[in-house]
Amino acid sequence: MLNMEITTSDKLATIEFQLDWKSPNARHRDRFTAQRVNFWRDVFPPALYDGLMNKLTGESVAFDFAPGAIVSARCARKQTTVKRGQFNKRGMGNETIAPRFGRFYPKGLLRDVSGVYQANREPFRLVGVSNGHLDVDLNHPLSGFEVNVTASILDVRNKFDERGGTSNAWLEIAADGPGMQARWNDERTDFFTDNPFARADETDDSIFYEKPRFVQHLDESAIGNVKSIYGEVLKPGMKVLDLMSSWTSHFPEDMEFATAVGLGMNAEELAANPRLSDYLTLDLNKTDRLPFGDGEFDAIVCTASVEYLNRPFEVFREAARVLKPGGVFAVTFSNRWFPPKAIAIWSRLHEFERVGMVAEYFLESSLFGDLSTFSTRGLPRPDNDKYAKQFAYSDPIYAVVGKRR
Repeated sequence: MLNMEITTSDKLATIEFQLDWKSPNARHRDRFTAQRVNFWRDVFPPALYDGLMNKLTGESVAFDFAPGAIVSARCARKQTTVKRGQFNKRGMGNETIAPRFGRFYPKGLLRDVSGVYQANREPFRLVGVSNGHLDVDLNHPLSGFEVNVTASILDVRNKFDERGGTSNAWLEIAADGPGMQARWNDERTDFFTDNPFARADETDDSIFYEKPRFVQHLDESAIGNVKSIYGEVLKPGMKVLDLMSSWTSHFPEDMEFATAVGLGMNAEELAANPRLSDYLTLDLNKTDRLPFGDGEFDAIVCTASVEYLNRPFEVFREAARVLKPGGVFAVTFSNRWFPPKAIAIWSRLHEFERVGMVAEYFLESSLFGDLSTFSTRGLPRPDNDKYAKQFAYSDPIYAVVGKRR
């Protein structure tokens, strides 16, 4: 039954904040679900606060915010030059860090910079590298972008007491991460120096995947978000390739395809997948070519697997080859993976930087256009999930989608 409570300063609410913005190469949509929003105590831009008042569950408000309106305004003094010796190459652990163009690093890696302290983990961006100096941008990653914010009321409930507590600036929390997936001045981020595609376990992948696992790598809410993304980019009757597939394909239940071919590593898992009309086994880290004809598919999906590719540029060019013009390639992933088989750079990146790196896979081929990225965070983890007592929130979902030129 729909909750008919109305938002007031004396109520609590669950609100989904959706941030829509554009960079030169892509459209971006980032969603964050805020739990226990306290209108009396929490902080909102005045127009958004007024718009959220006296609303029912299911209602939404939307506003366009100029650059710097929901995060700190861009400040020229926050883009500065430091000596290389002011960058702590040892980082906050024992791994040596080499500064690379376009990458984000915790501000605490910088020494003797005004307003920066050692424990500060807020990101800064490296925007210039020379022999003796580094150009750094300390501004918020979203500070230069116009952002459309849609706030949707998911639930309203009574507040039984007011015991004080933390005041949350929810838009700032929702904007923590978005912006990092965009290039700096439309120049390619240097993700690909320092042997990024090495892996801890370089033994043949067929050995690692020899035995079927039949486990879900995402919780139910996260799987639902993947299905929702695929539901937006796929259409009934398509010929679809599920790249790096296994015993489940996260297609919408009510969507039927002309064909759905799975390509993965374990034949027993693929044979158990009820959504596939056909399947093949293939190690994409060894082959130069997909076993399909040119323009054979309308769409390709790759779920929670892109982090295992040690030849991503070849795979993305092959994906373009087997897609029809206008065909869609949707790549989704989260923050869970098998560490021995994931590429080395994956664990070194901020989660939103990973979105930017996957976007670079699309851009490098020059065969994809109409690029878009998605993220969904903040949903509660289902009570029946085996990690419910360890993690309060559902696995975040990130996606990059491109269309064959």
